[in-house]
Amino acid sequence: MNGEEVALLTHEFGWHGEALQRAFSERAMRATWVPIQDCQLSTEAGSLGIRLPGFERGLPDGAFVRGIPSGTLEEIVFCLDILYALVHAGVPVYNHPSAIERSVDKAMTSWFLARAGIPTPPSWALRDADRAEAVRKQEEAAGHQLVLKPLFGSMGKGVRLLERGEPLPSPEELDGVYYFQRFIPPATEMGWCDWRVLVINGSPVGAMQRFGDSWINNRARGGSCRPAVAPEAAERMAIAAAETVGLDYAGVDLIQDPAGGFQVLEVNGVPAWRGLQSVLREDLAGRLADGCRATWTTAVPREVAE
Repeated sequence: MNGEEVALLTHEFGWHGEALQRAFSERAMRATWVPIQDCQLSTEAGSLGIRLPGFERGLPDGAFVRGIPSGTLEEIVFCLDILYALVHAGVPVYNHPSAIERSVDKAMTSWFLARAGIPTPPSWALRDADRAEAVRKQEEAAGHQLVLKPLFGSMGKGVRLLERGEPLPSPEELDGVYYFQRFIPPATEMGWCDWRVLVINGSPVGAMQRFGDSWINNRARGGSCRPAVAPEAAERMAIAAAETVGLDYAGVDLIQDPAGGFQVLEVNGVPAWRGLQSVLREDLAGRLADGCRATWTTAVPREVAE
């Protein structure tokens, strides 16, 4: 494989797409934006089986998964179908769809982290409203609060901290599934702060702290980004989290608890890095392009850790 043509799979091009396209171009590789929602699978005789806009005459040498759009379960599964079909057609996909499938699902990510012994807040995923209320009462009795999150979601959208005695939303308001994560108060001296570590091919390549006016620190929700050197313990935890979920590149979100230890909040398989780039000099798109190309030199895609 010569690695000359790359499909940038995402639902919108934007700043990240432009940065990746430039980075691949600087490495003598042509990167073409492929709106993943416009792809098709076909069993028609004489077809390639997979239709990618911009690649009508043949499949790309590799694919970089930049984004999976939100939507119904069917729409998300369709995107994964496209990625799996590319893998089975012999196209290296960065990140591998099996890893994206796990990371896009917050409950499964939490389960994999806990199973691997990686510190992460206790979490619950369930459908029954009465049992969900019982979990909330159990946590309140123990002096804890719960964060309610969409099972599929990003950038802090739909995330809420449940107040004591607050009625739970109906299952219909949550697409039928309650996903709780125990709220971890931040270390007192840090204030409202968390960490983002970008891991590429098993190495941490950059980190930042995000500060907010409330407990949500996402840049998309108004949080400010500051450059930081992640403590070694946080770096090790971020590397282990990415490896456990099976991701080649990942944005790992961690929080330092009042006891001084770190816990992994989320592992993002299609992370944005604009905020991180704003506080670093190193070209992160270039590092991602190099990491992507490096994985294509291996004959067998990395498997998700069992």
